[in-house]
Amino acid sequence: QVYLKESGGGSVQGGGSLRLSCAASGSLYEIKCMGWFRQAPGKERQGIAAIDYLGTTHYVDSVKGRFTISRDALKKNLYLQMDSLKPEDTAMYYCAADPRPDARCGEYGNWAGYWGQGTQVFVSQ
Repeated sequence: QVYLKESGGGSVQGGGSLRLSCAASGSLYEIKCMGWFRQAPGKERQGIAAIDYLGTTHYVDSVKGRFTISRDALKKNLYLQMDSLKPEDTAMYYCAADPRPDARCGEYGNWAGYWGQGTQVFVSQ
């Protein structure tokens, strides 16, 4: 079992920055992929950034060059540095972990495993 708790959300003006954190606990050795998803009002949840157990990162095009995913050496904390924020980045942001050995971290539609409760990000014009 893995437990995930996000923090760091808030309101920011367009062009600003936020750093999200995700504290992980439980059976962390089993995690293959960790990542960030977001869900805007009226839209489906979308995977935006992932990092695998080797440290390889994946980004969707809409955040590439603006967002950076990272984690600490013990894999107990996952981060998402968000720069040059846009109003369209407004969403609930979720931390996720996929423990399956055959998981493909960049294939967000196939993720299965553990989810946090989310942290809200609002970006104004």
